[in-house]
Amino acid sequence: MTAHNQPEVNIGLVGHVDHGKTTLVQALSGEWTDQHSEELKRGISIRLGYADATFRQCPDEPEPERYTVSEECADGSESEVLRTVSFVDAPGHETLMATMLSGAALMDGAVLVVSASEPVPQAQTEEHLMALDIVGIENIVIAQNKIDLVDAEQARENYEQIEDFVAGTVAEDAPVVPVSAQQEVNLDLLVQTIEEEIPTPERDSDADARMQVARSFDINRPGTTWESLKGGVLGGSLTAGELTVGQEIELRPGRDVDGTEWQPLRTEVRSIQAGGQDIDVATPGGLLGVGTGLDPAVTKGDALAGQVAGPPETLPPVHESFTMTVELLDRVVGTDGQGVEEISTGEPLMLTVGTATTVGSVTSARDGECEVTLKRPVCAEPGVQIAINRRVGARWRLIGYGTLQ
Repeated sequence: MTAHNQPEVNIGLVGHVDHGKTTLVQALSGEWTDQHSEELKRGISIRLGYADATFRQCPDEPEPERYTVSEECADGSESEVLRTVSFVDAPGHETLMATMLSGAALMDGAVLVVSASEPVPQAQTEEHLMALDIVGIENIVIAQNKIDLVDAEQARENYEQIEDFVAGTVAEDAPVVPVSAQQEVNLDLLVQTIEEEIPTPERDSDADARMQVARSFDINRPGTTWESLKGGVLGGSLTAGELTVGQEIELRPGRDVDGTEWQPLRTEVRSIQAGGQDIDVATPGGLLGVGTGLDPAVTKGDALAGQVAGPPETLPPVHESFTMTVELLDRVVGTDGQGVEEISTGEPLMLTVGTATTVGSVTSARDGECEVTLKRPVCAEPGVQIAINRRVGARWRLIGYGTLQ
């Protein structure tokens, strides 16, 4: 496999439900990301909410027409590969906010999808933009989708609403690209803008491998005989170092042994898939499927999502409780301007740390910081950002962010 075909950057597709994120991913990658049952058929490929797209160019064409995802140019010649990117298609529904935040931990940049046919902002558009701010994603492109459903005046009015909405946020200077994912209009301009605005970050490939696990599953069909069983699969992204087939890795926090103690898991990397192909060595960036020697019963149903993997004895500490500094938002995201009350001792909070989401009980709250005891431990370095959600009515709502001390 040629190196340039391995995805090298993770780009989040975020925005309100039904604004066309999945259709846009399909237009750019040729893949439909909402595939629940498909994973079983595809071996260790991680496709639920993930798709890879190879951006190409036809150098003889003018801009932006030179940018394409097609292997062939208009004159019949072969297009040149620019780079392959992984799209993380974040769930738009408000009850899946924690999933979106854990996905955001893998994102190097984001495309905020806003429908031209609805008023701006819709509830989750606002929540997702806030989440990008919290996890520190600054490279953002705004796709004004569904322009085929409105006239020019409506499109301009919607554009102005977008500009007003992002003023003062992390997306304030983000370019707005009008597109129709359904009709494949302006995709060349969108590819050009992503190329210009979301660079591949510099990675340290000499560091110890560090994989953020976002998914885990059992790929064996029901009724598989023991001699045909395949080990459990981890899905996620390398943030540093290289991962090699045959390498020993450790996962932390690991598994709950007897209800009182968590022990790291150790296993061997048996296969790696990236960009739809099997590879021997994975480099940082992009999304990976890693076949292991783990009992598939341990990995099924995303049981290991939120873990951190790497060479034994190199991973960050595991926390069953921690102190975090706290920055509260002015109002509860997704409500009609409801203010955020101070965090109080004894209340439960839903915390997203990297790709891990856990519930913590506040044991001590004081001005600007609090201590929490976690229901499920997390593996994390000091200084990592934590998204804080509070129970408001029947839902968890984003109320601020913390920093692990």
